[in-house]
Amino acid sequence: MTKEVQPQNMTLHLVGVGVSHSIAPAMHNSIAKSLGLPWTFYATECPTMNDLLQIARERTTAGLVVTMPYKNSIMKHLDELDDLSRMIGACNNVYYKDGNPRRLCGTNTDWQGIKGCLLERGDENERPSAESPAAALIVGAGGASRAAVYALMVHLHCPTIYVLNRDEQEVMDLIDDSKKLPIIPKVVHIKTMDQAKESDSPYYVVGTVPDIEPKTKFEVAMASMLESFLSRPKKGVLLDMCFKPRRTRMIKLAEKLGWPCVEGTHVIGYQIEEQWRLWAGEDCIEKLDQKEAWKVLLKAADESKGINF
Repeated sequence: MTKEVQPQNMTLHLVGVGVSHSIAPAMHNSIAKSLGLPWTFYATECPTMNDLLQIARERTTAGLVVTMPYKNSIMKHLDELDDLSRMIGACNNVYYKDGNPRRLCGTNTDWQGIKGCLLERGDENERPSAESPAAALIVGAGGASRAAVYALMVHLHCPTIYVLNRDEQEVMDLIDDSKKLPIIPKVVHIKTMDQAKESDSPYYVVGTVPDIEPKTKFEVAMASMLESFLSRPKKGVLLDMCFKPRRTRMIKLAEKLGWPCVEGTHVIGYQIEEQWRLWAGEDCIEKLDQKEAWKVLLKAADESKGINF
């Protein structure tokens, strides 16, 4: 992808609700500086979709990372969606194409972060393959779950995907969206402990929900069902995309039960190259120092008071 990079001062934004703790700005600002671009990345609270769209339409905005709760709802407001975002059913990255006015374009890079994290840990010889597929488990059925389904089905050989989620309609919507994939997975809503115990052991587990203590009857039951899955002898790899705090309840439980775990901060790192390719073009990406970017990201994670508690 080639594009004319804007030389003037521009801004990049992480947009969503509850983003003030984000560690992404340090990494992205380091990248911009290393590329010689006078661009600044901000974590910007957007209480409403209108707030988000106002930022998106500013001529000085070079790109957006979209997070909760807008990964689904942003899609209808964009001028152009690529096949990947349509297929996944969620958009987490907004970039621009030249025009008057510029065209707001959307794609999904979350799946790359999820894939990278899940391949980071575990025994390479035991991973699911085309010859030996396995089941997977997703906790949550919101925007991030779509990217998880895509990564698990299309790239990580998991044709059966179990879902723990309190809202049945959200799971039905997830199932409908999964039918757009080139290979349609079997998505199963796990609603009872008996159903959980009768299900296959998942190799990959992906958490996509905030780290909130279970309170309602079903939330408590869902936590028990998750523990039932994790308590089985077979262990794969667990990723919790939530990283506020970094060591979530899910990660603490999984580690206690012997699971190799990856924290959600790493999802950010595996998306770097594609995000900057979209924002700044192919020529700039050739200069991107991924090792240094990861170093800055992990340093920001270690020093953040917003996620270390």
